[in-house]
Amino acid sequence: MMKDQLRDFIDRVSEAKHVSDDDVTMLQGEILQGGLTSRIEVESLLALDRIVDAAESWGTALTKLVVDFVVWGRAPHGVVSNDDAFWLATLLEISGPSPNAMSIAYAILDEAGYVDVALLDFIMRGRQQARLSQIAA
Repeated sequence: MMKDQLRDFIDRVSEAKHVSDDDVTMLQGEILQGGLTSRIEVESLLALDRIVDAAESWGTALTKLVVDFVVWGRAPHGVVSNDDAFWLATLLEISGPSPNAMSIAYAILDEAGYVDVALLDFIMRGRQQARLSQIAA
């Protein structure tokens, strides 16, 4: 289930096609002060990330919100299970390994005590794609 305030935020930002610093402050301070509480909220914010331009603060906030949910909001704490890693890697892969998607994956790798190989595979594919892009340029 998604909070009504978060749904309203996503609708408004989607229409504006931009996330401002003020939007990020509102998201962190008022709408999601307790963090993300469900996969649908994570999925919605990652979908939003793919369709809007955003202030620099957005990537940092999005990364923190997703990491806190995946690493610390799910039991057992500090462990990213196969199910969670596969789910998240699939979401992050949708439009290719964007800078925010890679930032989220690396932050989870840094913070979790254990990360299933599904997320590590996403990181490796993203690094390989970045190297191929540099060679082609």
